[in-house]
Amino acid sequence: MQTHIHQGQPVLNFGASVQEARLVVIMLHGRGATASGMLPLVQALDTKDVSFWLPQAAMNRWYPYSAFDPIEMNEPDLSSALEMIDQLTHTVRENGFSDQQLVFGGFSQGGCLAAEYVARNARKYSGLFVFSGALIGPKGMTRNYSGAFDSMPVFIGGSDVDPWVEYDLIQDTASTFEQMGAQVDFQTYPGMAHTVNQDEIDRVRAMLSNKAD
Repeated sequence: MQTHIHQGQPVLNFGASVQEARLVVIMLHGRGATASGMLPLVQALDTKDVSFWLPQAAMNRWYPYSAFDPIEMNEPDLSSALEMIDQLTHTVRENGFSDQQLVFGGFSQGGCLAAEYVARNARKYSGLFVFSGALIGPKGMTRNYSGAFDSMPVFIGGSDVDPWVEYDLIQDTASTFEQMGAQVDFQTYPGMAHTVNQDEIDRVRAMLSNKAD
């Protein structure tokens, strides 16, 4: 069994260079997608002095089954994906950036992965944004994350009728981050498809623009 499926995959960089960047955004694509396929979203979010790091998942997915199946069903791929993000965060720090200059985000499966990584590694990062995603694991699962976020900004946006991510799961994710001390902007878009809308883009652009060095 391959236990490190995502290690060694390419990471695409867009936006400011690390020498010029004020923030680094690690942004994760969804199931069946690619890092390069995130470019239109990066361009929509593009804010001066922000470096976007877009890792590519092996087989174009971070884990094989639904994010909300029992966690063991998605192993070892899930652990490999979380380890890959951890390696990227170390690289960001080695380039001279603090946690307060690091943002995590993603869409769909990538949004679930971003939320799960940040919850498991709670620090006061510059922010987190989750488009149509939720914390990983089955509905009703007991969550015992340690650490706190000290008013770190979190944006969570989703539909009340998303066929892939139940609304209750999105709500529970917002509540979990609030309980851990994050400043959560949770927005519901009635009837929206499994996508990203302009209001979500505007809110995340504001999050990225408001961050100081």
